[in-house]
Amino acid sequence: MKIRPVILCGGAGTRLWPNAKKHQAKQFIDFGNWTLLGKTLERVKASIFDTPIISTNAKYLKQVKQHLKRHKIRKFKIVLEPTKRNTAPAILCTALIKDIPNEQALMFLAADHLIENVGLFNKAIKKNLKKLTQNNIFIFGIKPTLPSSEFGYFLTKNNKVTRFVEKPKETKAKQIISKKGYWNSGMFFLRKDSIINNFKKYQPNIYRNCNKAVTKAKYKSNVYYLNKQSFTKATAKSFDYAILEKSKEINAIKLDIPWSDLGSWKEICKMYGRNKRHYFKKKNVFHRPWGSYVNLFNGKEFLIKELYVKPKGILSLQKHHHRAEHWVVTHGKPKITLNKKYFTMKPDETIFVPLGAIHRIENPYKKPVKIIEAQIGSILKESDIIRYQDIYGRIK
Repeated sequence: MKIRPVILCGGAGTRLWPNAKKHQAKQFIDFGNWTLLGKTLERVKASIFDTPIISTNAKYLKQVKQHLKRHKIRKFKIVLEPTKRNTAPAILCTALIKDIPNEQALMFLAADHLIENVGLFNKAIKKNLKKLTQNNIFIFGIKPTLPSSEFGYFLTKNNKVTRFVEKPKETKAKQIISKKGYWNSGMFFLRKDSIINNFKKYQPNIYRNCNKAVTKAKYKSNVYYLNKQSFTKATAKSFDYAILEKSKEINAIKLDIPWSDLGSWKEICKMYGRNKRHYFKKKNVFHRPWGSYVNLFNGKEFLIKELYVKPKGILSLQKHHHRAEHWVVTHGKPKITLNKKYFTMKPDETIFVPLGAIHRIENPYKKPVKIIEAQIGSILKESDIIRYQDIYGRIK
């Protein structure tokens, strides 16, 4: 029996656009002729997988269908949520649709994850297929590359999960990593009957209402329109809180592969930094008295650059009316001015420059400074620079 992939595609992407009234959902952002949902759809074309099921909401139906067409996926099912209820009801409803046999293995994937070693990932799924039972759940852990407060963690004993830790502070994250803790990737592998048994045991309210929502669903052109009245009554909970933190049979599949949910501009900057060669074009290099910059990718309301600040180079003291900036230092030790604060940064450190903040980068040392910069805003042009001080005489 092949594994049925279920892609959870309901996220709104608000973490990337905290102040925007209209924001792009992360899974649909064009990062340079590719999207995270597109990458996920390509992954599920592997021979171990059956046809995909996509769980999303009415707002995204058109974009999901466009992606399926673009990636030439003709056989699929879409389960449409009438309202947001978090991941527990979303996961259960997809499992309850009629054409899934009781012992069917289901692989739940997030639509907005970037996995850069697909072969190893699929191998791990296949290896654990025969271990699935009517009660157990396998979750995927990623070996942390740094103590991040952006991800949840779990601890294990003999590959059994003993404890979950939800997005801890950095100092706590360091302790968890020292105890061989893993990032909780939010990807799950289990059988249909295990989902049903766990929900019946731990979340009877969600089970009862989701079951009605699926039974009363309208089905048209490969799309299940869940019954709104029943679905709304299901308690809004994440799968982690609803099931994982209660079940006693959680097993870990540990992976040491490049993985990111691109959930912050820091992660996005790092991704462009890793793939710089792919985005670099000579015509996009611009020289300035302090060094140079290259525009790596111009997206919808965001621009990714790499700044090169030569030894003794100093950018003007400046601010912007229309954009905020995120910087990730990749080389050297820049001195930073941010409003009335002055400090030095090191490689892999990140900083947010809010809209309207007065800021400057200086390189007083002999080694060059390199920074990957994400500009976010409505106008991303050099004309949106208001200079206060400039050693190169560029204040008019």
